[in-house]
Amino acid sequence: MVSPNLPLWLRFVLLLGVVGLVFGAGLLAYRYYTRPATLSVAVGSIDGEAAKAMSAIASQLVATNAPVRLKVIDSGTVLEAANAFSAGKVDLAVVRGDVGDLSQARAVVVVSHMAVLLVAPPGSSIDSIDKLKGRRVGVLGGDANTRIVDVLSKEYGLDRAKVFKDIALPDARRAVQSKEVNALLVVIPLTEKYLSLVRDVFAQGSKALPVLIPIESAGAIAQAERAYESFDVPKGTLRGSPPIPEDDLTTLRATLYLVANGKLGTDLITSLTQTIMRVRRELLAEQPLFAQITAPSTDADAYLPLHPGAAAFYNGTQQSFMDEYGNWIYLTPMALGGAATVLAAAWKFLGLGGPATGQGPLDSLYALGRRIRKAGTEAELSDIEEEIDDILKTQRMKSASGDESAVDDATLNVAAHRLESLIHDRRAMLAKKPAIVSAA
Repeated sequence: MVSPNLPLWLRFVLLLGVVGLVFGAGLLAYRYYTRPATLSVAVGSIDGEAAKAMSAIASQLVATNAPVRLKVIDSGTVLEAANAFSAGKVDLAVVRGDVGDLSQARAVVVVSHMAVLLVAPPGSSIDSIDKLKGRRVGVLGGDANTRIVDVLSKEYGLDRAKVFKDIALPDARRAVQSKEVNALLVVIPLTEKYLSLVRDVFAQGSKALPVLIPIESAGAIAQAERAYESFDVPKGTLRGSPPIPEDDLTTLRATLYLVANGKLGTDLITSLTQTIMRVRRELLAEQPLFAQITAPSTDADAYLPLHPGAAAFYNGTQQSFMDEYGNWIYLTPMALGGAATVLAAAWKFLGLGGPATGQGPLDSLYALGRRIRKAGTEAELSDIEEEIDDILKTQRMKSASGDESAVDDATLNVAAHRLESLIHDRRAMLAKKPAIVSAA
């Protein structure tokens, strides 16, 4: 019901204010609902390349306006990245399957495969692990390779403390040249960038050929240690001519995963997985390592369980169009109906569009004319006069308060004068009736 004390312009301003508030609240709600989700990811490597690669993916997600964003945290080493993840400090981490506590980890993508290479200097007589007994092996990235060192020591009966020694990457070449170590153990992806790092450690020449040492028991080790798998390094991987190795070389391989906490939402990880698998193709030119990004094992007994969100993407079980938008389809008509009701209420509040035949003050005055003609007693006429006075009083009050809906005084005076004439005539007629009745 429209208040008679509010002018039309004030009602219009109030309505605009309410509409502005509702629109602003709706816009804020939409921005909140559609804002990109940001996930923190811990990453680390001895050369810092892992952080650069993940930062490239994070930048591409921003450039493509992806629904998921990454906040890259460089932890320094893959072990520190695993520790940050297990402590709950980050949502995601790039970790090796053989490093750290991964009990809460759920695989999202395989970032790369890391081959275990045992390399001896050119001219070395060491061509098997058994010949490492009594020798020194420098371990690059010692903290991350603790487990593989333990596995090799146990399998081949090596004295861990006497054979293996941690070596920093900048000191590797000096340690080899000074014969401080007789071989190096590295765990790297088989990409040109990392293979070049290995070549640079050793003297190069047509006759200076490094020696790759096979891990013949790789199959047995992989059976006992599921974090590893047996792998054959292809002929000529380290050097093409003459080829090093001369033939396929048996060794071990670890897997580098992007893992997520199992508590993260399914839809969120599905979106993340889909986005990463899409942008990797766009980044291959600047980061060849991204060519190794693949899907983890989807088997139920996989070494690292697959996150349900990633599994939904790889298995093609994402929500269908009706599953995802069915609620919107059903709720939209209801929302439109509610909006129509609100608009109708606003229209009524403004007092617009009312029927031309509404019961206004003039209509009430004109209706009294019919009652005057039918009045049979003086009392009825007195009541009608009081009603006329009330209508006139109300309209004058509205006019004094500035109400635009008030009827102007001139119109009211004309209508009131006509009614007064009708009342006068009706009184005269009622006064004659007793005389007529007596004469009859």
